[in-house]
Amino acid sequence: MTISARVAGFCARPAVAAALFLALIVAPAAAQDDAAKDSATLNFFRGTEFSGFVDLYYGYNFNTPKTACGSAGGVEIFNCLRNFDVAHNSFSLNLAELALEKKPTSDSRGGFRLDLDYGPTSAMVHGVEPGGTAIFQNIEQAYVSYLAPVGTGLQFDFGKFVTMMGNEVIETKDNWNYSRSLLFTLAIPYYHTGARFTYSPNDKLTLQGHLVNGWNNVTDNNTGKSIGAAITIKPTPALTIIENYMGGPEQAGDNGPWRNMSDTIVSYTANKQVSLAFNYDHGQDKAGSQTVMWHGVAGYLKYQANDRFALTPRFEWYDDRDGATTGATQKLKELTLTAELKHKDGVVMRIEYRGDFSDVPYFIKNTSEAVKSQNTLTIGFVYAFSTKAP
Repeated sequence: MTISARVAGFCARPAVAAALFLALIVAPAAAQDDAAKDSATLNFFRGTEFSGFVDLYYGYNFNTPKTACGSAGGVEIFNCLRNFDVAHNSFSLNLAELALEKKPTSDSRGGFRLDLDYGPTSAMVHGVEPGGTAIFQNIEQAYVSYLAPVGTGLQFDFGKFVTMMGNEVIETKDNWNYSRSLLFTLAIPYYHTGARFTYSPNDKLTLQGHLVNGWNNVTDNNTGKSIGAAITIKPTPALTIIENYMGGPEQAGDNGPWRNMSDTIVSYTANKQVSLAFNYDHGQDKAGSQTVMWHGVAGYLKYQANDRFALTPRFEWYDDRDGATTGATQKLKELTLTAELKHKDGVVMRIEYRGDFSDVPYFIKNTSEAVKSQNTLTIGFVYAFSTKAP
């Protein structure tokens, strides 16, 4: 070996040693960084629920309507006075949803919720949005939360959220029946945008307040704001009583006339097989100088025979005294019977027969004949999942 080679080899050894030394230092540090990132990712998903569902149905209207009653969000409605199950003699997508939610806790006080929706239901929900249906229809909810260290915890939510009103919700999987009630369809709003606070001093009482743009508007249609309040009382684990109120100016470009809405919900679990629910709504607004009013009541009974089968009848009476919500002065009744078959892996099938009745010719038969009743048969399929432990 030449002297130059020896010198080169001698010089290379410290370089190799240095490289090895640096590797011993850097590799554990990089591994620690990767472990920290993995831990942060795992902690995020441990505290965040990921859920979703797909909802499809086949509906048949025995009036065989060939003309739509109207439309909402560009969706034609063939089953009059219905909002989501509106198609006749058709296999239809109702709604598909993916949702992320991190609830704030005393250990991690920040939170959020994001519900992404697709389907005709989403278009109908946003059918009167002043900001435009296409812009907001795919976001059912989007809000941030903070749990303030006040008493047992005062939660603030800011953004877009579904209404607190009504015994039923937009998601079929969380209701007892497949179709929505007249009260849900006609009497109350779908969503609000603004601020909401919730406080539960104990497990028997929950208080909630709202300051929002109004009914069904991310983009406000005037410069006024609506206020809301809710109180939930659970005197026993089996009985829940909820009283909701919302009031404010809802007419486009006019902060004067107020719309007032009262919503009462009572639910009672008699035993493992039998549950009961009651819902009463009363609303009023202004149409010019005239005060218009609507109100109605809905009653539910759910018989849960076993883990897989349930039977739920629902009965309603609704008075649209001034035609404010249906476009016609009328009194309505509806009777629904829903049979539910549930599989342990998250698939639910509901078979539902429903009759709607008016005291005036309102429903469409065949091409254009107006009749006083409407009967429908619906078969719905829902698959839902959640990472939340049961």
